[in-house]
Amino acid sequence: MADMDQAAGEQQQQQQQEQEQPAPLGAPSLFLQKILGKKVQVRLSSGVDYRGILSCLDGYMNIAMEGCEELVDGQVKHTYGDTFIRGNNVLYIESV
Repeated sequence: MADMDQAAGEQQQQQQQEQEQPAPLGAPSLFLQKILGKKVQVRLSSGVDYRGILSCLDGYMNIAMEGCEELVDGQVKHTYGDTFIRGNNVLYIESV
């Protein structure tokens, strides 16, 4: 019984350590690193696009952009300086 408790504890500890580690560097991570500092277009789940210079993003896909334009149906509706977009709203990011 003690062996099972110890094994379960070790397994739980290993799972916790894996969750705390950053994601391995794969294709999406490489793409995001390459487009930092470049002009991108971000599509939100609402269908609105934002175009500007990608200045920062984190593991939650929170995005900071500079010189940002808001586009609705392909037309510029607003222009912003610095913009922050919460990652849970992001549908995709593309380089332009």
